[in-house]
Amino acid sequence: MTHASLFIPCLVEQFMPEAGEAAARVLARAGVRVDCPRGQTCCGQPLYKSGHGDQARALALRFLRLFAQAEAVVAPSGSCVHMVRAVYPGLLADDPAAHAEALALGARTFELTEFLVRRLGVTDLGAHFAGTVAYHDSCQVGRALGVRAEPLALLRAVKGLTLAEVADADQCCGFGGPFAVQFETVSAALLGDKLDALAASGATALTAAEPSCLLHLRGGLQKRGLDLPVVHIAQILASEAP
Repeated sequence: MTHASLFIPCLVEQFMPEAGEAAARVLARAGVRVDCPRGQTCCGQPLYKSGHGDQARALALRFLRLFAQAEAVVAPSGSCVHMVRAVYPGLLADDPAAHAEALALGARTFELTEFLVRRLGVTDLGAHFAGTVAYHDSCQVGRALGVRAEPLALLRAVKGLTLAEVADADQCCGFGGPFAVQFETVSAALLGDKLDALAASGATALTAAEPSCLLHLRGGLQKRGLDLPVVHIAQILASEAP
């Protein structure tokens, strides 16, 4: 049996715990033996993007210690996986041993849909979700990790689900962590375009593989008074027939 350690990003822990729980159920349904190591903290991405490299480096070293023995690390967040895989080695470049560990662990760290499709070869999890669903192709999942086809393949196999056609589905939602604060006007404009496209798609629900995008979009929808459920893709994949 494949074994995986689940990494719960801080946004999931604080604002979308249901996505973390769903990710664990999805992995178990795929036949994966899952553990969730205690002592997890933020991956350090907000600190890194805010210019606090030393503090991000400390969290990178903590992550390496915590998951050192993991056969695979899986996270319901593309941005955190990109942080581990692509940024940690650079943060630890002055420590040869830690740098090597970061490269090795990065190669064993996966975004959830990436792990299911590429590593396990699974696309149909027997899920059932009734509705027309718009998929937001997050920058960190699609562009940074190159994970585009995998979420769509999994969604197409969900019984009762119809994928909505969304114009410019891969356009940024405008979040980008500190970007949304530092460039508020640009962020709001990008969010407005995205919400217009979603409203025009006829979707009855919105999903993505990146929790930060989902929280940003959920806030925008609420401000517009639009009642469009926003759910992490793990929640759809974990759903069952009524």
